[in-house]
Amino acid sequence: MFSLVRNVSNVTKTAVRGKHSLPKLAYEYTALEPIISREIMEIHHTKHHQTYVTNLNAAEEQLAEAQSKKDTTKIISLAGALRFNGGGHINHSIFWQNLAPDCTKPSEELKCAIDEQFKSFDAFKKEMSALTIAVQGSGWGWLGYNKKTGKLQIAALPNQDPLEASTGLVPLFGIDVWEHAYYLQYKNVRPSYVEAIWEIANWNDISKRFAAASSAK
Repeated sequence: MFSLVRNVSNVTKTAVRGKHSLPKLAYEYTALEPIISREIMEIHHTKHHQTYVTNLNAAEEQLAEAQSKKDTTKIISLAGALRFNGGGHINHSIFWQNLAPDCTKPSEELKCAIDEQFKSFDAFKKEMSALTIAVQGSGWGWLGYNKKTGKLQIAALPNQDPLEASTGLVPLFGIDVWEHAYYLQYKNVRPSYVEAIWEIANWNDISKRFAAASSAK
């Protein structure tokens, strides 16, 4: 429990003494149309992500107070709120950067790693899409980097569980399959949304994350 509290706070790279804030997007809300509509982007960013930020700040304030009072029971009780809202903030901060209105391609290094791990990009896309679509309820599909094996790995996690704090995998590319991410546009047809989102994947960002993760010691 204590390690979970530390992990979520550490991954955000913001100390309890500071306030988390909603990150600005590098593009307009209309930029990802027709794949993701302006309405979805605006609600998703300003309402859903903002709520995670607000609730995370509140939970960290309570954590700081509980720590100052050495209130172990209260500290433990905050683990769920920190995981959910901290994970929501982490996941969405990555998600916005993982998307781009312009067509991009994986770096040569990432392409080689994908080919080595999954045999081909198409095979990788098919496997990650299937895993993501199969998430029961709400959650995320992820491409991550396994620091222990030095290999790429895909994973699916429920709710807003943060990838690295939960599995140790460094997040490279995430697909949000909470209904608020697509329902206004794709209704209950999650496969169509997952298939479409590959068209706006920001492989420049994903490749940079891979380079950083694979070179870290």
